[in-house]
Amino acid sequence: MASRSRAHADTGTKLEQNLHVFQSDHFDADAFVQSKCHSLNEKEIRQLCSYLLDLKRASAEEMRRSVYANYTAFIRTSKEISDLEGELSSMKNLLSTQATLIHGLAEGVHIDSLSDVVPESTSDRSSTDEFREPSDLEKWLTEFPDHLDVLLAERRVDDALLSLDEGECVASEAKEKKTLGHAVLLSLQTAIAERRQKLADQLAEIACQPSTRGAELRAAISALKKLGDGPRAHSLLLNAHYQKYQFNMKNLRPSSTSYGGAYTAALSQLVFSGIAQAATDSLAIFGKEPAYTSELVMWSTKQTEAFALLVKRHALTSSAAAGGLRAAAECVQIAFGHCSLLEARGLALCPVLLKLFRPSVEQALDANLKRIEEITAALAAADDWELTHPPSVTRISSRPVGTVLGLTGAYQHKLSSSAHRFNLMVQDFFEDVGPLLSMQLGGKALEGLFQVFNAYVNTLIRALPGSMEEEASFEDSGNKIVRMAETEAQQIALLANASLLADELLPRAAMKLAPLANQKDDLQRRASDRQSRHPEQREWKKRLVNSVDRLKDSFCQQHALDLIFTEEGDSHLTAEMYINMEGNADEIEWFPSLIFQELYVKLNRMAAIAADMFVGRERFAILLLMRLTETVILWLSQDQSFWDDIEEGPKPLGHLGLQQFYLDMKFVTCFASQGRYLSRNLLRVVNDIISKAMSAFAATGMDPYSVLPDDDWFTDIAQDAMERLSGKPKVANGERDLNSPTASVSAQSMSSVRSHGSY
Repeated sequence: MASRSRAHADTGTKLEQNLHVFQSDHFDADAFVQSKCHSLNEKEIRQLCSYLLDLKRASAEEMRRSVYANYTAFIRTSKEISDLEGELSSMKNLLSTQATLIHGLAEGVHIDSLSDVVPESTSDRSSTDEFREPSDLEKWLTEFPDHLDVLLAERRVDDALLSLDEGECVASEAKEKKTLGHAVLLSLQTAIAERRQKLADQLAEIACQPSTRGAELRAAISALKKLGDGPRAHSLLLNAHYQKYQFNMKNLRPSSTSYGGAYTAALSQLVFSGIAQAATDSLAIFGKEPAYTSELVMWSTKQTEAFALLVKRHALTSSAAAGGLRAAAECVQIAFGHCSLLEARGLALCPVLLKLFRPSVEQALDANLKRIEEITAALAAADDWELTHPPSVTRISSRPVGTVLGLTGAYQHKLSSSAHRFNLMVQDFFEDVGPLLSMQLGGKALEGLFQVFNAYVNTLIRALPGSMEEEASFEDSGNKIVRMAETEAQQIALLANASLLADELLPRAAMKLAPLANQKDDLQRRASDRQSRHPEQREWKKRLVNSVDRLKDSFCQQHALDLIFTEEGDSHLTAEMYINMEGNADEIEWFPSLIFQELYVKLNRMAAIAADMFVGRERFAILLLMRLTETVILWLSQDQSFWDDIEEGPKPLGHLGLQQFYLDMKFVTCFASQGRYLSRNLLRVVNDIISKAMSAFAATGMDPYSVLPDDDWFTDIAQDAMERLSGKPKVANGERDLNSPTASVSAQSMSSVRSHGSY
């Protein structure tokens, strides 16, 4: 999470820098385009357009993140404003009613309501006018309350709404034209308000009934909205849908399902279909008014959170605790599938699920990785480190191993038993974690698997003889019991395991985490874009290879120490072997020193073993031999006691010692060159060593070049030594034996090593 946060921060900083030029108040678009396109050709203009499109996409993504970051606060504020407006409206109505009542009481109105229908200007008419027929308005005022009561009793909602509207019109007109006395108008308004409230209560009761469905519910909510009580109507609509799916959930029990996926599917179908129907009804009745939209979003979020808690309680928690990544992934995938359908209705609820599901899925992920590590460590304790082809068994997915790995026939690589099992579990792991890409767990999965692979490499390092004293440095490596690799073949098998997993098998399996390429793209475009599409995976593979390099270094250091030191701890490579050579040169049989003979024999033997173990991957074998040779020569270059004796010892280096030293170094460069593992670094170190020896000899006052034969003499002796030590026939006509194990490895990978930069 920290690395992803840093990546987002870096992306935001880079975007802000790129957009800085557009933020100026004096930005001139024409001048900007002219400055960029004045001397550009067509290709560069296309690149500029592509760059601007990338900026546009990055800006849109930044805006989207900003909106989501503040969306909850916006919804909460909108809801509070809506509630406040409703309360202010209620207070206004209450104050108006109280003012009217107080005004009427102050005037002392106690006369009969109908007598006030007669205008005051006619009060002085004769008494005979008191017995005239009531007018139509008087009759309507008398019948109106009873008529409304009948409509309400018969639940004729539409007619009642029309009558209430008619009453509002009459009251409004009478108030404007003053055709009704104040008491009569007040009585009419009171009758309308009471019947309106009674109708609203009836509609609310209808909406709360569990038996109310579909059109009847929408009609009741719509009528309640027309009465002017929109907030209450919207809340009742949402509650009705909630009660509906809650009622249906009574028949759903986790114990009645065979596994968590079935329970999740049934539950998500109920919940998200209920949310979808509520959103449809809300839009149809209330439109896109912000207050109602905000309430819908908050309500939907609450229902989604409740759903997520149920899934975690009855499905995810048990799967996560047991390391059941596949079961957890299935539950999450089902939930996200249903939830994503709501995006068409403007409800982006997947982030809510992501936040709530992520801890449980991470727990399952960690438990799964821990299981892989523990099983692999246990198998390493009994591994014989013999390389074999994949066992001909089928996996859980009912596909043969060779099919799953994409390897058939002769191209099936060989691994030891623990590495085969490790690879098999990794293949299953990536099949399980693939659906969780929507939860942004791809990076965590890669990091976790790297840690597991690193622990396996630590196990392989401990399997090297002589490394037991280093166990304290592997505190997090798990089970420390491991079967030792006694022979060189077994030790090289350790490297074959690690290199094949890091170079090919694990990166190939990790490609399941990469986004699928657009099917409309052609193969050429996909090939050219591959490097730019997966920088995270390229970096991950680089880390795997670096982990293997630790094993390679341990291997080379151990074998270099075996060559240089005896079992008693004495060095095979001392200054005395060169200083004490002065005497009769005629009695000396010129031949490379014993330690360099053993180095050549060891390299030849390892090359023969590697030729069988690294079929198709000879480049790794060449680099291994190169690293081992460099380790021995670097030790000689850095052995200060050796050079102190050569340069300042009691006896100076004589011309015979210098000649033997030069022959040894020439022998190293000859067999390294023949084996195609003479790197630039090795050649540089050898030349530096020769220069130091010649400088030590020159310090005695003699010219080193005057006592050394020409290079052909050293080359002939070195070539003869290689032929005698390898038991191969001599070189004829400038061609050497092609059956040499060194040649069989190096000839196939000459171009690979050159591309690696070793020549």
